[in-house]
Amino acid sequence: MMIAVRYDSKTGNTKRLADAIASALGVRAEMVDIPLPGKVDVLFLGSAVYAAGVSQDVRDFINHLSAEQVGAVACFSTAALLPSTFAQVSRLLRARGINVLEKEFHCRGQFHFMHKGKPDDEDLARARQFAKSIAGEKP
Repeated sequence: MMIAVRYDSKTGNTKRLADAIASALGVRAEMVDIPLPGKVDVLFLGSAVYAAGVSQDVRDFINHLSAEQVGAVACFSTAALLPSTFAQVSRLLRARGINVLEKEFHCRGQFHFMHKGKPDDEDLARARQFAKSIAGEKP
């Protein structure tokens, strides 16, 4: 199975999740400015909530994807206050005809004085477990 991990992270919170997911799957996490290497079966796509929305970098990345290139997308995200980016990201992906898995991973991220230390070791362990469950491995 060909798996790729792409993410956007301004503060490092989503990068930490991306790295945990990638290490659990034996692949490398890359920023969304790195194109996919070809067709992938599963794309793990990480984003965060910035000013109540998804970053333009994530939007641009999605706009360069096609259903022929990506079998399915598994979303993961961080946010200090708002819920996950799943609704926004899945809407953008589905508009391009790309299959989005209903199972997502989301946790709090540290922002200034809020949620100090998040994502923490427990969050990272849960992210690795999420990745393995999507890839069909035992968590």
